Amino acid sequence: MALAKRDPEIFLAQRLASNETSIRIRALKTLRKYISLRSQKIEGGFTSDDLLKIWKGLFYCLWMQDKPLLQEELSDQISGLMNSFCTTESQLLYFETFLQTLKREWNGIDRLRMDKFFQLVRFVFRQAFGMLKRKEWETSMVNNFLKVFTTHLLQSREGIPNGLVLHILDVYMTELAHIGSAELTADQNLTFIDPFCNTMAKSKDRRLVTSISKHIFSSIVDQASFAIEDLRKELCEGRGADSDSGQASEDEEETVEQDELKINWRANVVNGGSSGIKFNQDEIPIMEDARPDEEPNNEDPEHVLQFDYGAIADRLFELGSRKNATNFNRTRMYSMVKM
Repeated sequence: MALAKRDPEIFLAQRLASNETSIRIRALKTLRKYISLRSQKIEGGFTSDDLLKIWKGLFYCLWMQDKPLLQEELSDQISGLMNSFCTTESQLLYFETFLQTLKREWNGIDRLRMDKFFQLVRFVFRQAFGMLKRKEWETSMVNNFLKVFTTHLLQSREGIPNGLVLHILDVYMTELAHIGSAELTADQNLTFIDPFCNTMAKSKDRRLVTSISKHIFSSIVDQASFAIEDLRKELCEGRGADSDSGQASEDEEETVEQDELKINWRANVVNGGSSGIKFNQDEIPIMEDARPDEEPNNEDPEHVLQFDYGAIADRLFELGSRKNATNFNRTRMYSMVKM
């Protein structure tokens, strides 16, 4: 009796999960070529089941890898496989099946192996945002990404490990800023956090609501001063260009002063009046000493996302005021509006 023909995905998954390092390395190289060739086909491309089988092998490929530097390299290679797919649809499916795999396997990861899977999550999200960047943040692509993200992590909490969700909330804004801070507008950034706004209004999971408040919205508020500093730098650069010409009109100087006042006012509003800037009746900024019990924040992140803080507050207030929002959620959302 002839042996049944094995699916190539099963064969590759078995090789990826081998005890032998050399076999795993060769299997990963073969997989990269296989993905590139098969994803070029108009018909007969990857299905969700196909990629779930592949991710099973990739999961245990990382599981078997020791030594931190090699683990980092492998995580980078696994996440980078997203670029081997020839269509954005298959790239997004690779991301979706990654989330499904981690949801299934997460609770079985022991403490000693957790760090390398934390790293894998970060790298995969970085690649996913990179995919959107290469598509110039096309609205339909961003919406499809957010739909997958929301469906598998935010809408239904059944079977979703808390540790996985908390880690994703922790890396989401950081990786988005790492990839898109130089290009994304405030409106686009609002789109990326809108799923969290909706979840805060609708979710019955208090722990999730609290985590979103802490890792997403509080981090946005914490970054506000750096975003304002970026605006100051842009203003100074523009002023420097004008001064190089040797002649700046009185109107231009007045415009610069008005821009400075606007930025100072924005700093005061963003920080809830605690930025050390106050205004007298003539709208002249008065600097106050910092509070003695507050330590100066010397951390200057390289990548900072720009936000329309008023638009965020309006969105949270709108969703929080709806009848289907619970009292706990509404209180949390209103507290963010007041920050």
